[in-house]
Amino acid sequence: MALSKKSEIFERVRQLVTEPEWALAWPLIEEIHELKTQQNAVILAHNYQHPLIFHGVSDLRGDSLSLARQAAVSDAEVIVLCGVHFMAETAKLLNPERTVLLPDHDAGCSLADAITADDIAMLRRQYPDVPVVTYVNTSAAVKAASDVCCTSSNAVAVVEAMGSDQVIFVPDRHLAKFVTQNTDVEILTWDGGCIVHEEFRTADIDALRADYPDIDVIAHPECTGDVQDSADAVGSTSQLIDWIAENRPEKVAMITECTMSDNVASRFPETRFIQPCSLCPYMRLITLEGVRDSLRELSGAIEIDDDIIGDARRAVTRMLEFSP
Repeated sequence: MALSKKSEIFERVRQLVTEPEWALAWPLIEEIHELKTQQNAVILAHNYQHPLIFHGVSDLRGDSLSLARQAAVSDAEVIVLCGVHFMAETAKLLNPERTVLLPDHDAGCSLADAITADDIAMLRRQYPDVPVVTYVNTSAAVKAASDVCCTSSNAVAVVEAMGSDQVIFVPDRHLAKFVTQNTDVEILTWDGGCIVHEEFRTADIDALRADYPDIDVIAHPECTGDVQDSADAVGSTSQLIDWIAENRPEKVAMITECTMSDNVASRFPETRFIQPCSLCPYMRLITLEGVRDSLRELSGAIEIDDDIIGDARRAVTRMLEFSP
């Protein structure tokens, strides 16, 4: 790979990794780029991925909605999803004829584990004729049992598009609270939560404001309700980035998975990123070695049962019709 490309990548990560880490990572990064060309592959990376993956090898980056849309228009034969299992399933739903690889199938999600298709069936019996809006952080089987999916970017728009006075919204109770505050639709919730975002407390925000009185605090809606109420703005990961781009704060705390601050900081050199940290253990299972091996061996392919793939794709495709 050209020396200029190596310098470009290093410039993005130089404040985030040590020189020994970079020395070990570069041969892997170089090999991954070569394998991408050989396999006609594209790498999608979520905002929570390690900077060496996010800046070093990915072609497309973003939140779950952005990745879903980018996967849908990709013309690569192979898609490597650097994220968690439900994201790779979503990419497969939108690209059933392509090979979708997840470097580590143990990269799961606490929200996806919080609800099953049987739970959706139970809710439908309890609330007949009430539409079910399911957060995209769920399994393909749960998506198939739902009317439509949403992400944190377009949850309110999707709920209101149902044209119903009541909507069942699963599984994240904290995102459900955010939706409730932004719509007149009655939201029936489920008791799911993200293990990463539930780590944050209002005491963390109070401490930040005490140490940095001029700091802006922006939070993801998977955070608890009191944390959302304490923040200056609430939004999806892409919306938080847009907020920084528009407001150009001197200091900001992004109350979400803390790797994201590392990944976006290079875009806003004039802004100082300060925050309490909570790491996603599932995202950290995706490594450069794993990406290299999955490309080299075409391993970690995502397969979805034929009896659910059609309905699950329908729910995801409907989601993409709504603006974030």
